[in-house]
Amino acid sequence: MAEKKTIKLEDVAELAGVSKTTVSRVLNNRGYLSDKTIKKVHDAMDELNYRPNVIARQLFKQKTNLVALVFLTVNNPFFAELEAELEKRFDKLGYRVLMENSQNNPAKEEDYLKLLLNHQVDGLIVGSHNQGISEYQKTTRPIVSIERYVGKQIPVVSSDNYQGGLLAVQRLLNDGCKHIIHTNYPTNLVSPNELRQQAYEDLMHKHNKKPITYSVSFDVSDAEKERVFCKMFTEHPEADGIFADNDTNASLIIRVGKEFNRHVPDDLKVVGYDGASITRTLSPELTTIQQPIPEMATKAVEMLLQLIDEKEVKSATLPVRLINSTTA
Repeated sequence: MAEKKTIKLEDVAELAGVSKTTVSRVLNNRGYLSDKTIKKVHDAMDELNYRPNVIARQLFKQKTNLVALVFLTVNNPFFAELEAELEKRFDKLGYRVLMENSQNNPAKEEDYLKLLLNHQVDGLIVGSHNQGISEYQKTTRPIVSIERYVGKQIPVVSSDNYQGGLLAVQRLLNDGCKHIIHTNYPTNLVSPNELRQQAYEDLMHKHNKKPITYSVSFDVSDAEKERVFCKMFTEHPEADGIFADNDTNASLIIRVGKEFNRHVPDDLKVVGYDGASITRTLSPELTTIQQPIPEMATKAVEMLLQLIDEKEVKSATLPVRLINSTTA
């Protein structure tokens, strides 16, 4: 019985009428090649039933074409849309994506970080809120953060949180609010959200008003968040304006406000933050600061690929805009 011939790169090149270098460039998507040349190579591969050794190519190139995303949860419209936008962009570029919703579990995040450190993925995009993971401070591997500070050497993609805070508070002031309260993450969580609170405080002081912020952890239950908001309305029945740190909290505040006979927009004004598409569809009555989620995803992917190619990358801040409610 004749031994089955092993199809090699040379065989593909000969059948396609091109050089081995051209076949290699097609396989690795390197350099400019005409659509006609690419088709000839792929047709030859199909005819010969040639399948490149993916593992060998990865070892040679030291690339897996696999990236990992670590975020808090997909149950939040902002993170769900952001992860979807990231995955869509990586897919177009030929990268596969591992997605991890950490639920703020440091162990889960460390597992994905180990994949990167062990060269099992090419890069990592993080957006969870775990702190104190020492590997982030030491590694020089490709990592991009979104709306989170994880290490001095790790670039961050964020919206213009300070400008967003100014837009939100100014809108409440323009609506005639006299007693404006802000909700935000606990002060021990270092994140760009701090700039939203700083803008709130600066504008309140400018208008000779006392800033009051209630801390709400992102990863506690809705019941716990509602408890905080009930306390807020109980302690400050005079509150007529709320700048919420995200849209889900804004929606909860509107619901809790009704229990205290406070209704939007008659005697209570609420401005949220995020502006994800699904939120705008389901809650068009919510005034919010919209983060440019598609643009943030594009920038994060661009930055990570530059880091993978060992290029220098700087943090990026993208503009936000105020989205008026349909009842405004």
